[in-house]
Amino acid sequence: MFDLTPEIIALLGVASVIAGFIDAIAGGGGLISLPALLSVGLNPVAAIATNKVQGSVGTASALWNFWRKGRVDFRLIRWPLALVAVGSGLGAFAVTLVDTRWLMILLPVLLIGIALYFLLGPKAADEDAAARLTPLAYAFVAGGIGFYDGFFGPGTGSFFALSLVMLLGMGLTRATAHTKALNLMSNVVGIVVLAVGGHVVWVLAGIMAVGQFIGGRLGSHAAMRFGPRLIRPLLVVISLAMTARLLSDPANPLRAMIAGWLGL
Repeated sequence: MFDLTPEIIALLGVASVIAGFIDAIAGGGGLISLPALLSVGLNPVAAIATNKVQGSVGTASALWNFWRKGRVDFRLIRWPLALVAVGSGLGAFAVTLVDTRWLMILLPVLLIGIALYFLLGPKAADEDAAARLTPLAYAFVAGGIGFYDGFFGPGTGSFFALSLVMLLGMGLTRATAHTKALNLMSNVVGIVVLAVGGHVVWVLAGIMAVGQFIGGRLGSHAAMRFGPRLIRPLLVVISLAMTARLLSDPANPLRAMIAGWLGL
């Protein structure tokens, strides 16, 4: 159990502001907030549950700001939102039934692929392009990402942003704005499942929610002001940082596989 000292409050407050800022722009704020929660003595399940609650506040803050500036069309994504909710609920239920170790092998590969796409692929501009799928067809892709978020989670924002750019033809800033709506829906459903199980530490979630709100507003302003000049490099950095974070764990099965191939 942790002692809620002024130092802990300051640590979590600063961490949540930074995480909210980064998350509003490119996703991946959990790289900062989740280790901060673990550092104060929470067990991993409680840390993940609490992180979802406080992270949702930052996402909602960023979404509100994007929506006020006319960057979010809820009618366009009404079907994706519905299937994200279904997918996230099913994913949160499925995680209690199956082994997630194989995802630890697949996820770093996917994140490296996202980083390479934004680094080397066609330049993602702020102008919309021709959509490859209708919103209804895209809803099934979004539902799959929602299932992944409920089941596991890291990198969800990057997956939504990439799919919106590639499949719905959105410019990068507009894709970032709509990512917040989809991610918030997924998080809220996951929170309900985890809260019913009693895993959320509400006092810490409340402390960090304040910082997330501030960081989310600042990050969304920065994203709208600087557009792809800021979003594109941050998506690359965050994807690679999440990959490094995952592979830094000695228990990661992909790391063990690579070490075996190299005879280490």
